[in-house]
Amino acid sequence: MHRFFINKENINGKKIIIKGEDVRHIANVLRLRTGDKAVLCDGEGKDYTVSIINIDKNSVITEILNIEKSVGEIDLDITIYQGMPKSTKMDLVIQKCTELGANKVVPIASERTVVKLISKNDEIRKINRWQKVAAEAAKQSNRGKVPNICMPMSFENAVKDSLNKDLTLIPYEGEKITSLKEILSNEKPKNIGIFIGPEGGFADKEVQLAIDNKAKTVTLGKRILRTETAALMTLSCILYEYNQF
Repeated sequence: MHRFFINKENINGKKIIIKGEDVRHIANVLRLRTGDKAVLCDGEGKDYTVSIINIDKNSVITEILNIEKSVGEIDLDITIYQGMPKSTKMDLVIQKCTELGANKVVPIASERTVVKLISKNDEIRKINRWQKVAAEAAKQSNRGKVPNICMPMSFENAVKDSLNKDLTLIPYEGEKITSLKEILSNEKPKNIGIFIGPEGGFADKEVQLAIDNKAKTVTLGKRILRTETAALMTLSCILYEYNQF
């Protein structure tokens, strides 16, 4: 069945109203009709199986048939602090991290970040586009939540933001001893922060600042990974180690 995200305020008793861009998609692209079924997600991990009872140009009215917990969510709260990469690499990071179960992505500007968002409007435009990427990936991958794509932060503010995490990791090419598996096998966190550097990596002083604020450096092996690869590899290893597949 087709899957859509809805706002909880559009749930009214046994009926749910779909509004916005999904109305046109349902009526004109998917060509769903009265009596067809769909799955609606409230963005908080709950799925509603519904039957369409009316379609007009502004809304789709549905009736709830069944309610259950979303099966596409993991038991960990994972935040990706991603050094902003060039071109469309951020789209890829957000898309794949959403598929793998991340709950939040924080774009960060570090010393070696090449991308510069020159104005508040530029930031808002980027975030709106990235949030749409996350929403589409969440639909495709049967997620029950759409990850929050935060406004860009400085590296220093991102470190402060990570202080409430049970475990904060920073894959770092300068770390030659401590492996990701070694750290994960000795920790049982509920929420995890992952710092991923931009194309040029993090500066040594940035890594030291993170370490001073309880982050743990790890090696991902002998190969140097691209920024978009490092995020996905780290997240995948965490899911495997904590039996979240």
